[in-house]
Amino acid sequence: MIAKLRGKIDTIGEDFCIIDVNGVGYQVFASAKTLGRLVLGGDASMAIETVVREDSITLFGFGDAWEKEWFTTLTKVQGVGAKVCLAILSVLSPKQLSQAIAAQDKTMFTRANGVGPKLAARIVTELKDKIVTIPVGEFAKEMDYQGMSSDEQVNSYEDKLTARVEDPTLMEDAISALVNLGYQRLEAYRAVNQAMAQEPDADMSSLIKLALKEFIRKD
Repeated sequence: MIAKLRGKIDTIGEDFCIIDVNGVGYQVFASAKTLGRLVLGGDASMAIETVVREDSITLFGFGDAWEKEWFTTLTKVQGVGAKVCLAILSVLSPKQLSQAIAAQDKTMFTRANGVGPKLAARIVTELKDKIVTIPVGEFAKEMDYQGMSSDEQVNSYEDKLTARVEDPTLMEDAISALVNLGYQRLEAYRAVNQAMAQEPDADMSSLIKLALKEFIRKD
């Protein structure tokens, strides 16, 4: 079973790449986000999920362990095959997926090809209590892209961090209050999440005020 490949990028297609490993070319299907970071002729190391069928062996590649974990998690949902999963990962980063699930935001998933309202509803419902993350120690083992700037590296690490919510009821009430004020649910979730990170012991009133400050700061 292939779990990782390191080599030179020989070809970059619409939904796949070919990695040359010591003269052997491996076709690896990947999300648009992962493929967009590759450099033709450059070195790359990818985490691999090997899917074995009766008539085929298919390799799926990922930019980091968190993206791979989301792939495994999403494909457990009925109706989400490997290609649909890659379509989702092409439009939503692991961090955005965590936020969309926590916020129960179905519309985020409908941005992906092949995901309609019913499937999107099934995804957020089945995964609502699922937290997908990776150990901090795995960060050092993740995909290494040639030519990645320092800002891109920082963003890559930030995409792998997700807040831990100790009081989901308090958070849900605060999000609902902001939605009632006219804010989008996902935006409300992000603002409340940031507010809770700043002041974990804040009560409902303080939490809403802090979240509103987040919106004002962005404006």
